[in-house]
Amino acid sequence: MAKKKSVKKENIIAHYMDYVLTHNNKPNSVYAFAKEHKFNEQEFYAFYGSFVALEQDIFKAFFDNTLAALNKSDDYAHFDARNKLLSFYYTFFENLTANRSYVVHVLHANKNQLKTLQLFKKLKKSFSAYIESLDIQTLELKQEQLEKIQQRGLKESAWFQLLVTMRFWLDDTSPSFEKTDIFIEKSVKASFDLIDTTPLKSIIDLGKFLFKEKMHAQ
Repeated sequence: MAKKKSVKKENIIAHYMDYVLTHNNKPNSVYAFAKEHKFNEQEFYAFYGSFVALEQDIFKAFFDNTLAALNKSDDYAHFDARNKLLSFYYTFFENLTANRSYVVHVLHANKNQLKTLQLFKKLKKSFSAYIESLDIQTLELKQEQLEKIQQRGLKESAWFQLLVTMRFWLDDTSPSFEKTDIFIEKSVKASFDLIDTTPLKSIIDLGKFLFKEKMHAQ
């Protein structure tokens, strides 16, 4: 009988992603999954209570890897909020692209919107904290309760923007997903212009781009 070996969290993630893509399905049980990869079942439960918790952590890992890469850059530390968010988007979607087969499989397998949002639970929490850390300048309302509502709305709109961008990326068939890069640039610019209450030129520009894409898709 093969000796069971100690397993690290990142190994479990790698094994799980490989299993899902190889078998086109989740493992039947934690026991079977652990046995196939020669580690103890209890080691899985030391990190995760279920496969759902593991799947949530995979999307959070994409976020963590993105932030780790950005924090290694001296330039990133000196960027303003807009350019930090742009850098985040480009790096995050590079991570998604490197794991596109898994992301596409999981999201297409979970067509139920509530189940999909459940997969993003840890990602949303980390992303919302990241948006808050950017200290994006908004209107001074000089009323604490209104400012809290404004900040909550900012985080929710930023999260919605990330979901919309993921949807665009999933449908993008352009070489190197270059249209997603264009969408990221235009949508981030438009969102900051809207916050800053500057002219709506960039928002119109984004609208034209989306209209053009929709017309070409028909």
